[in-house]
Amino acid sequence: MELARDIATEAVLACRQDGYQVSAVVVDRHGLTRVALRDDGAARFTLEIAERKANMTVMAWTDSGQFRQSRADIRPELNHIDGLIVMDGGVKILSGGYNLGAVGVSGAPGGEKDAACARKVLENLNERIEFAID
Repeated sequence: MELARDIATEAVLACRQDGYQVSAVVVDRHGLTRVALRDDGAARFTLEIAERKANMTVMAWTDSGQFRQSRADIRPELNHIDGLIVMDGGVKILSGGYNLGAVGVSGAPGGEKDAACARKVLENLNERIEFAID
């Protein structure tokens, strides 16, 4: 739980450093929420969007932005499934090739900025993630 908390916290802080108020949600490999954080000033709906981005990443097992680009043919249909949304901002969390889950970020002006905050944090915490036990 500490690692999930730190990933979410650091994602919020990374976006804040860039001037964005966001929410970050970490889900495990089953799509169960481990941590959900909303920064001061982030819109309330950003929590739900961040969670749905993380769930999309777990379901597709690819970053939500990559899935969005590669599967435009089914994107509209998936947006109607509860708990999923096909938008940039969901990034998978791997440990030695093992699926730990995903982090979803929402609130920056554009999903690519959300994803950048998530990736920055995962790079910074890479050593801890590599030794994580699910």
